[in-house]
Amino acid sequence: MGLLLTNCTLAQLSPRMVRTANLLMEGDTIEGVYDGLPAGDHDVFDCDGALVMPGNVCAHTHLYSVLARGMPPPPKTPRNFPEILQYVWWRLDRALDEPSIRSSALIGAIDALKSGTTTLVDHHASPSCIEGSLTVLGQELARAGIRGVLCYEVTDRNGTDGRNQGLRENERFARGVSNLPNLAAMFGAHASFTLEDESLDQISGLAGDLGVGVHIHVAEDLCDQADSIQRTGKRVADRLDGHHILSDRALLAHCVHLDELEVSLAANRGCWIAHNCRSNLNNAVGRAPVPAFLRQMAGRITLGTDGIDQDMFAESRTAYFRAREDALDAFAEQFTDILAAGADLVSQGFGRPVGRLEAGYLADIQVYDYTPPTTLTPNNLAWHWMFAFSNQLVKHVMVGGKWVVKNRSMVNVDGGEARAIARERATALWNRMQALPL
Repeated sequence: MGLLLTNCTLAQLSPRMVRTANLLMEGDTIEGVYDGLPAGDHDVFDCDGALVMPGNVCAHTHLYSVLARGMPPPPKTPRNFPEILQYVWWRLDRALDEPSIRSSALIGAIDALKSGTTTLVDHHASPSCIEGSLTVLGQELARAGIRGVLCYEVTDRNGTDGRNQGLRENERFARGVSNLPNLAAMFGAHASFTLEDESLDQISGLAGDLGVGVHIHVAEDLCDQADSIQRTGKRVADRLDGHHILSDRALLAHCVHLDELEVSLAANRGCWIAHNCRSNLNNAVGRAPVPAFLRQMAGRITLGTDGIDQDMFAESRTAYFRAREDALDAFAEQFTDILAAGADLVSQGFGRPVGRLEAGYLADIQVYDYTPPTTLTPNNLAWHWMFAFSNQLVKHVMVGGKWVVKNRSMVNVDGGEARAIARERATALWNRMQALPL
């Protein structure tokens, strides 16, 4: 028996659509959109006129950063981006253990779902707890009921043994992911400036053998470009391309300091780019060349949060406002289109389409409690989104045809208990961090 959502205002960002209709789900899939009632017996859920939209996708995040909120300051104040990594994030990831990974994943999933985000593309690192870490993440995402595209960050900064463990963890997870619900795999890599040529070759070779794309930070800071030029005489994108990292499955995070030729190269290789505006602002790494992305990437630029949170309403709004600061001819539709492109990225990973309210698409849906004060149409949906939409208005969320949030409360897990456990684990994590040498 299917589930019929009635009394809906259906809305989607790309292709833009607003219409009054009923939505029928069969199993994990949308069966059809109906102006009236479809034939047959169905369970009925009355949406009471609310907006029903596809779930949001966060195309680049770090769930391990969830327990960083409010942590003590680092032993030295960072003066630049490399020092932010050295004094903050690389100390945090070294201190992670299995319990803290579990809480980070579960709280991140809860926060995501309650923000209408139904898929997370995560980039994980835990050098003291590598083997099995992606399965741990996947188990907690499954508990909450969210989709995840997971990878482990391969790097040479922790020595050859650490690199090899990272390679094996990506391979192990990718080979077994077909047996896990709502999960897909990529092959993780940190960034060009922490990877030797041999490591890049192993990453691209294994990713190719496994049929998955490489998820890597690219030119987030100028230090990445400076290192690549010093090592090889090539800019970052050219170096990565020489090692066959760039492909139509590759996901390049940040790309703040790519020049026009590098963006063109990424476009020609069919790569995806994940723009993380709020993180770039927070780390003061510079302004991503968004106009070049929009001109050249042809629907393959997406939005991520880099682990700040999993709230794509806030991320898309900030990206739009910053673009307006740079050029008044930036339009809201450009940034809702970018957000919607994340669904095309993860459809590729899952081998099934997400992101539209159409027959055959996975039933990943948010019910949004928004009563517009002005007429809502396909032509002005993006402007309502930028100036009124908020995660606070997400009322119900469904992933694969199953409710995971109802009336703003989690269905599968006790959020209060999960947060209480997380606070205990965060304290232990912070204590381990404080004990680590610089």
